Amino acid sequence: MQQTALTNHSIIIGWREWIALPELGIAGIKAKIDTGARTSALHTFMIEPYEADGVPWVRFGIHPLQRRTEKEIFCRAAIKDERLVTDSGGHREMRYVIETAYSLGGLLWSAEISLTNRDTMRFRMLMGRTALQDRFLVVPSGSYLTGRRLSKPHGKKKKKREKSP
Repeated sequence: MQQTALTNHSIIIGWREWIALPELGIAGIKAKIDTGARTSALHTFMIEPYEADGVPWVRFGIHPLQRRTEKEIFCRAAIKDERLVTDSGGHREMRYVIETAYSLGGLLWSAEISLTNRDTMRFRMLMGRTALQDRFLVVPSGSYLTGRRLSKPHGKKKKKREKSP
């Protein structure tokens, strides 16, 4: 019975979903949903820490599209923490951690995300279990259960021409 109650109060998502990070100006990024990872991770480049009014901040670039680098978004955020993170391969890395808004399945909430280079990974973002907690039920066989991205970077559709009599 507990599983039924959870399903009635949670949004069902798949192992990969489109997520928005509105405070960072990201309208949509494909994310791997990873219940084995504690903290979410975002692919970033040119990570540059700085200080503003005595508060530590970080500037960084994001390539929001998988396997593509021509689109770049540059962001800044207050640094919440610096942590030693162990990735799935057992490699340890010191990472900046920020807190930002997430949007998925009609929900908007704030959670932590670590900044790292994910160039060699299949997904630019990994959503960990602390961001998922008490909000979602993950169906491992499902993909994009909250919907596909509305606008894809394709060329213009050609209008069908009517045949003249």
